[in-house]
Amino acid sequence: MSDTQSNESQLLRGAVKPTLIVGAIAIVLFTLTRGLAGFYGALLAQFIVAIYFIVHILVSRLTRNLDPISTMAMALFSYFAKLFFLGLFLWALAKYTDRDVIDRLSFGVAACALTVAWLGGEIASYLKLKTHLPLPPQAKQ
Repeated sequence: MSDTQSNESQLLRGAVKPTLIVGAIAIVLFTLTRGLAGFYGALLAQFIVAIYFIVHILVSRLTRNLDPISTMAMALFSYFAKLFFLGLFLWALAKYTDRDVIDRLSFGVAACALTVAWLGGEIASYLKLKTHLPLPPQAKQ
């Protein structure tokens, strides 16, 4: 396993744990306060957030050996594709489901909390990585 793969795996492991904890808390909280619709809203939020961040990790893996311009193009494509599909998902959610089935407030609050938990876990994992950046050559004086 290369350093890049282990770094990505470590970032994924570091992000999953706090996300699962926050997700479980959100599911319990919204089930108690909003009923079955709150349960479905929080559960759906956990699924959507996990899928989107896993796609981010996969794009990172796919582009690890590409040049910077190709990496940027893939990152932008991934960002706009995720944004488009999120908009499409939210439209379908509003059009084809009833508020009594999936609570919108539970979904929104849980999705925001899960995103913060994922990013916080990923940042904490990144800070623990032992990455070595090449230093520029020193000028002779």
